[in-house]
Amino acid sequence: MTEQRTLELTEGSRIAEEAADGTPLWWKIQALVEESEQLLVKKLARNDTSWADDLRKHQAGFYIPAAIRESGFFPLLEATNPAKPHIFVAELQVLWPQTGESTSSNMRHYSNKGPETHFTRLPKALFQDLTPASLLLAGRFSRPVGGCGWWIVILDSAGEEAELLETMLDLPVDFHHGIFSAQDFRSAQRAEQDELEELIEEFREAIRTGTLADVVARYATIPDPATIAQQAREQWLLDEGLPSFDPWQIAAPGDAIMKISREIEYRLYRGHELRRRAAELLSILSGDLDLPSAVVRRYPDIDAVLLSASQQRKTRAGRSFEHHIAAALDAGNIRFQEQAVTGGRRPDFVLPDLRTLRSRTRAHEDALVLAAKTTLRERWKQVASERLNCDVYLATVDDRVAPTSIAEMANAGIQLVVPESLKESGEAYYKDQPNVLSFGEFFDGAVRTRRPALLREP
Repeated sequence: MTEQRTLELTEGSRIAEEAADGTPLWWKIQALVEESEQLLVKKLARNDTSWADDLRKHQAGFYIPAAIRESGFFPLLEATNPAKPHIFVAELQVLWPQTGESTSSNMRHYSNKGPETHFTRLPKALFQDLTPASLLLAGRFSRPVGGCGWWIVILDSAGEEAELLETMLDLPVDFHHGIFSAQDFRSAQRAEQDELEELIEEFREAIRTGTLADVVARYATIPDPATIAQQAREQWLLDEGLPSFDPWQIAAPGDAIMKISREIEYRLYRGHELRRRAAELLSILSGDLDLPSAVVRRYPDIDAVLLSASQQRKTRAGRSFEHHIAAALDAGNIRFQEQAVTGGRRPDFVLPDLRTLRSRTRAHEDALVLAAKTTLRERWKQVASERLNCDVYLATVDDRVAPTSIAEMANAGIQLVVPESLKESGEAYYKDQPNVLSFGEFFDGAVRTRRPALLREP
């Protein structure tokens, strides 16, 4: 059933692989795309991977939604057993480039049990210890390679390749699965390359004409996070045809915050960042020294640019999230105070204000603390110390939080606030957790219903 295969790609694909940017796995993916006609991307849900980590489960494999089964990406399923006409099956040869295996995999659909199809006979190790919301990327070869008609890779959501794929195909934050033309992938790659070529030519022209200093000066400043955040919100409001960021006028305010922060604003920032950092590095390397001398002798300057870029990127992500939450609170006429220092702690938001929070005569419901962290990991433990005789809420757009961490937060008295789509998602672990509520539930329940005094007078 399982064999080790050597991947024999065409000469053009090998050249593409060797010339590509990214990690070795990303190079391999780009070479495979060159040999493919269609791609499938699926965000893996809990029931797609839980079998790999739970020895008690005998059934192995991921699920194929009905829309994918009927799209023609995989072979047509047939009822081959007259005694069991409700069982539809297909067998296909699949290449798994991460392990070098090829498998005679099986697709099986029980028409009397539901719409989904089970995909089995696959390398178990690839599905173990995955971060929630990881991605499955499959391709259908234009012609069989090594006897295989399909290839599949598994991309951990915490890895660089998953981020590259999301960027390349512009996957929305509420993405679940989809079929893409391989040409779409190649076109996106070429469009990005064309944009880069324009920037490269601008730098070349500046060097030829001795105006590099002017170009460096033009790109020297990235707009501050608040400005980029506002531009992103304005673009979203324009797209949605809404007049304000009032959370009670938005069907899913958490999804809106997540989309603006992680998609729109991130794209705006990346463009500014590339121009500024590329200009800075070029300025360092294009002096009187030859290239090897410049790299060696001015390495501390290069290192400073890269370190600054990394720090600015992390700061932007965190502040972006806070800016959009503040905008929603303000547009909703909710009283709040940001970054108020109390007892050596600095909660992101205190509702309604620090004076009320410090009052020894107030009731428990008279105030609340709202912390905001785009990703949690172990950082949620910092929030526990922010408890000050009031409810503590922690807002996040992190879809990779393990159930054990959610339970630990519940024990620490922390209530998570997540986007609406994440709370109901099968890929995350928030659904049905008693200490998890959506942004909409936070605004409606925790604020307007339980604490109407937090609202400003109209």
